Amino acid sequence: MAVSVVMPALEMAQETGKLISWLKQEGEAVRKGEMLLEVETDKAVLEVEAAADGILAGITAKPGDVVHVGHTIAWLVQPGEVPPTAAPIAAPVPAAAAAPTASAPAAARVGGAPRISPKARRLAQEKGIDIGRLTGSGPGGEILADDILAAAKGSDPGDGATQLHESGRHRGLTPAPVSTIGRLMAERTTHSWTTAPHFFVTREIDAGALGAARERMLPAIEGSHGVKVTHTDLLVAIVARTLAQHRRLNASWTAEGIVSHEDINIALAMAVEDAVVTAVIPRADRAAVADIAVRRRDLAERARAGRLQPADVADATFTISNLGMFEVDAFTAIIVPPQAAILAVGAIADRVVPVAGAPGVRPMISMTLSCDHRVVDGARAAMFMRDLAAAVRSPQL
Repeated sequence: MAVSVVMPALEMAQETGKLISWLKQEGEAVRKGEMLLEVETDKAVLEVEAAADGILAGITAKPGDVVHVGHTIAWLVQPGEVPPTAAPIAAPVPAAAAAPTASAPAAARVGGAPRISPKARRLAQEKGIDIGRLTGSGPGGEILADDILAAAKGSDPGDGATQLHESGRHRGLTPAPVSTIGRLMAERTTHSWTTAPHFFVTREIDAGALGAARERMLPAIEGSHGVKVTHTDLLVAIVARTLAQHRRLNASWTAEGIVSHEDINIALAMAVEDAVVTAVIPRADRAAVADIAVRRRDLAERARAGRLQPADVADATFTISNLGMFEVDAFTAIIVPPQAAILAVGAIADRVVPVAGAPGVRPMISMTLSCDHRVVDGARAAMFMRDLAAAVRSPQL
């Protein structure tokens, strides 16, 4: 029996996905669990597994197509089986054709308003594009992000980016191409910085007990699980357990109000070529340090190899970005939507601080919490950092 291959939902509130490539050819045999296609979301480019054994047939979407979640884009059939018919998917409108024309019909409308994807609506607001004048290239005339970008390019040829490009070209300079993940990261951080009202709370914390706890755990966990425990592993456990007492930090802002997440899923910012990805340790408040360490190592290896799976980046509720290994003393981070906060962690370094009323040298660590003020106020952020500092100073508790 034929099994449909559909555009998967890889993120919360995702309505469409962009097909990057097929990893199998039409007519090729596929095993369940094999990587079948690559899909681009607002966060990353991810590989998607085949849901069943079969022969890939009846492909209706090609690389570059933007497709609604749940729409059938191919079939997995048995030998001799004919794939069911499926409506072909219209290819995205080329950039030159996406700008509105006098004869172009209006975009499909719902309740009097044009149908538009969430990403396209955000881009339209950022770039001041009147969506009522656009013709959507998506299914049913829906306005997609590519339509907004093309309209912005056509309506504002003298913007700063174009001027910079022209200036560089006249001087013999060629802009470096940006990877897909790098472009996604740029769009996501720009959106976060320009829409979420950030504020920051910083604490300098004695990390002596944190280092001692790591040294105690290191031999046993390395012997039993074959992985070295890092300070990041301990911080994931400590932060997650502190979040359990401060649920407002484990929440998101939506148009309907504040959504508090039941699970505490900690994302770790990981550097890959040309970009940063955030891979998730689910239910970290209930995970043992050894399990966190194993998961973190596995995610890091697959992130560097470009082999993260949809589940690896889904449903994060809070992010930790640790630059301590690069000897950074302190920094502030941009919130990862739709999360309400992100914790920036610096290096552990000896500093002169008051110890029992006298100057002393202690291993100190700087942590800066970036918060979305729509969800978290200053008092809540301060209380979270107070309890987090206490937990770092006494990790055995």
